[in-house]
Amino acid sequence: MAACVDTPRTDTSHLSRDPNKSQADDNFYNYAKFCQPSFSDRVSGLPFTKNHMKTMHTQSVVEDLHHEYDDREDPWLKMQEEARLDVEQEPILSSYYYTSILSQKTLERALANHLAIKLSNSSLPSTTLFDIFVGVLEENRDIISAVKEDLIAVKERDPACISYVHCFLNFKGFLACQAHRVAHKLWTQGRNVLAILIQNRVSEAFAVDIHPGARIGHGGTGKISGDRHPKIGDGVLIGAGTCILGNIRIGDGAKIGACSVVLKDVPPRTTAVGNPARLVGGKQNPIKLDKIPSFTMDHTSHIAEWSDYVI
Repeated sequence: MAACVDTPRTDTSHLSRDPNKSQADDNFYNYAKFCQPSFSDRVSGLPFTKNHMKTMHTQSVVEDLHHEYDDREDPWLKMQEEARLDVEQEPILSSYYYTSILSQKTLERALANHLAIKLSNSSLPSTTLFDIFVGVLEENRDIISAVKEDLIAVKERDPACISYVHCFLNFKGFLACQAHRVAHKLWTQGRNVLAILIQNRVSEAFAVDIHPGARIGHGGTGKISGDRHPKIGDGVLIGAGTCILGNIRIGDGAKIGACSVVLKDVPPRTTAVGNPARLVGGKQNPIKLDKIPSFTMDHTSHIAEWSDYVI
């Protein structure tokens, strides 16, 4: 499938290559030239130190979830550094990393290219999808800011995530959320056909199905048939396989056990498990959580009193 690779807007005739070479050899050649000092204008030379990352601590109040992005490192710059280090360790990945990250001028274009490749098929070329994604991402700075916040959240909270590059290239949940952000923007612009198309391809490629009318972060706005989307508060942890059906509100700092079916509102800082989901401790006196679940990524503390399960 075709990939969209950024090239400098200067004369590159002196970089001509043998037309008989394979595409892989061609990409490796591009990467080698890309890493030379003459291309320094396309790669940030800013130093990276541990002090650039703001340490996140679990807080006792939900308001502390709102962090100032300016105090932290730029995920896009850090991702480029990580990609170069990865290629030094695994040269066989040079073509893939060059196409996906190192040749791209901005995070917007890198994300648009990666999503286009992931979601394309025989009848829906990646070039068409790239034009859709990059158009929305470059025109809506709020979306790319949310993308960066998602990258930071995954890197800081998920112990399975080893780098920004790892999340960006491999995490289906992250990619599904970013594709949804584009689909939601198209939906609000009245471009419903494109929005539904993206939703369908995401459900097939990533096994994540989010209606484009749903607004991540502030609840849904399904005005045609009434308000019918779940509302998820800040700091919520939702276990794998959970179903939240209908106009349900999950309070700030709540936790939903894996494979639960939530049919009623869940109060803030409580834990709900089961099918149908019930509050741990009972409806009248539910046990209150003292930590923010999405920070701790603690999936099992709600079963400590009635199970000897140990990780």
